[in-house]
Amino acid sequence: MFSWFERRLDPYPADPPRMPPQGLWRFILHFSRGAEGYMLSMAACSALIAVAEVVLFGYLGELVNRLAGADRQNFWAHEGNRLILMGAILMIGLPALQVMFSLLMHQTLMGNFPQRIRWQAHRYLLRQSMSYFQDEFAGRIATKLMQTALAVREVAMKFMDVLVYVGVYFIGALVLAASTDGWLALPFVGWGALYGLLLWWLIPRIGRISEAQADARAVMTGRVVDSYTNISTVKLFSHSSREEAYVRESMDGFLQTVHGQMRLASIQNIALSTLNSLLTLSVTVLGLWLWTHGQIDVGAVAVAIPLALRLGNMSHWIMWEFAGLFENIGTVRDGIGSL
Repeated sequence: MFSWFERRLDPYPADPPRMPPQGLWRFILHFSRGAEGYMLSMAACSALIAVAEVVLFGYLGELVNRLAGADRQNFWAHEGNRLILMGAILMIGLPALQVMFSLLMHQTLMGNFPQRIRWQAHRYLLRQSMSYFQDEFAGRIATKLMQTALAVREVAMKFMDVLVYVGVYFIGALVLAASTDGWLALPFVGWGALYGLLLWWLIPRIGRISEAQADARAVMTGRVVDSYTNISTVKLFSHSSREEAYVRESMDGFLQTVHGQMRLASIQNIALSTLNSLLTLSVTVLGLWLWTHGQIDVGAVAVAIPLALRLGNMSHWIMWEFAGLFENIGTVRDGIGSL
């Protein structure tokens, strides 16, 4: 089964190499040719998983309401079919979707997709003039080739997986909360707006510093490789100290970009933890207030609070995925000029 999925995408396409386009998304689409169908299938699985999870959350609220007023003697006769259906979704539907999602991601795409990019880009670079290689460090060119291939894979796959899953899940959660009472959806709307503002402020900064970091990493690697490649010249002219200073300068430049990136990571964690605490508190207080005034059933409270906790837990993963997406976009932008 694994090998069948591993053979779906050819890692070494025979098409003659062509110059990639300059624009970011055109560049990514250029190297994604042949893999689009598998990425769309993966995105479809991701969307269906999100829908199934929201449906199960919704049923949980209905079940709590039915339990509150159910006749224990006739409960299974009235609720048995629904429970079997939800059990089938939980034990058959979701695992089947997860299996297909995992096989497409890990067997078909994760290894073969970046290998296709490396192969196509390498064949294209081999056809460049001598002056191209004389004007660049060999290590820098190789580093940009390797890190750009991985970055293109991450941007394309995160865009097709994370954005689809998050979009479907958040819309589903909002509809689920609003279906019980419109007021109960307000904390989720407010949280979504503030979360969007945090993304709007944070992500472009991560993208810019990631682009600078990718370039600094390539310079650092290029200088280290250049020192080793020309070690005989370094030793012949006793230039070890000069080479140390030359490499340390590039290492310091790279370290400064790392410090900037970690500062943004700390700001992200602090802001997000505060935002998630506010969401859980506001949903709990509002839900209990509506319940005490008889505007919603206890099942709505039983769904809204776990849903707020679930979104809060997901938000850290979502933020890191978005940060990773724009970090890789920065890496791709850096690699476009060289490739």
